[in-house]
Order: sequence, then C-alpha cells, then structure tokens
Amino acid sequence: MHNADETTTPTISDLMRRGELFSEKCPSREVLKHVTSRWGVLLLVALLGGTQRFSDLRRKVNGISEKMLAQTLQWLEGDGFVERISYPVVPPHVEYRLTPLGEEIGLKVEALADWIEVKLPEILATRRQSVSVPAR
Repeated sequence: MHNADETTTPTISDLMRRGELFSEKCPSREVLKHVTSRWGVLLLVALLGGTQRFSDLRRKVNGISEKMLAQTLQWLEGDGFVERISYPVVPPHVEYRLTPLGEEIGLKVEALADWIEVKLPEILATRRQSVSVPAR
C-alpha cells in the first residue's frame, strides 16, 4: 500500500494497465479513436448482428467507402475486436465477426448510439434554438 505522501510517476506499463486516457502518451487514446470513430461505432453495431462479408457490411453501413471500410476493419482487428476469416476459394471469400472483446465494446457503443437516437428530437431542438438565438 502507498503512503498518501508518496508521489510516483506512472510507467508506460502502468499507463497501459490503467488506461490514463488524459495522458497524451496513453495507448488507450488510439483504441478510443478506433472505437468511437463514426465508422468504428457503426461497424461494431453492425457486427453485433453476427458474421458478415465485406460487401454486406459495405451495403449495411451506407456511405462508407471501400477504403474506409477496409481501414476501420483493420484497426478493429488490430485492437482485438474483430476477427477476419479468409476462406481459400476463388473468388476470395472473407468474413468478419466480433471477438468476445468486440462483443463487449459493441454493446457499449450500441447503448451510446441508442441513447443518441432516443434523444435526437431533443438534440435537434436544441440545435435549432442555438441557431435562432443571436450571438452576443
């Protein structure tokens, strides 16, 4: 146990273990960026529905380019949230599914997305009010 008078500087392993989000060197910031990006949230929520092919994800997540889809899936795979399954057939057949860790974070971002959808009328009303109020 540490004395209240003791001050210690956290090591990088401490930062990695504890996730010091406010520290610019904390690796959790990169993970947070991947998970909470517009495409990261949408892909995690889409994959909560089960294993899907690249083309199915592209259709489901309307507006995402092929490049951003591939890049975001790579980020999520690198973070351990998505598993890429490649079948040795012609033409190539690749599927994506959430890992157990991915299911966990997927449910969390789904809750955030659901909250936004429920609160959207209130959010839009606030936006309209702020636009109509003259600046001081």
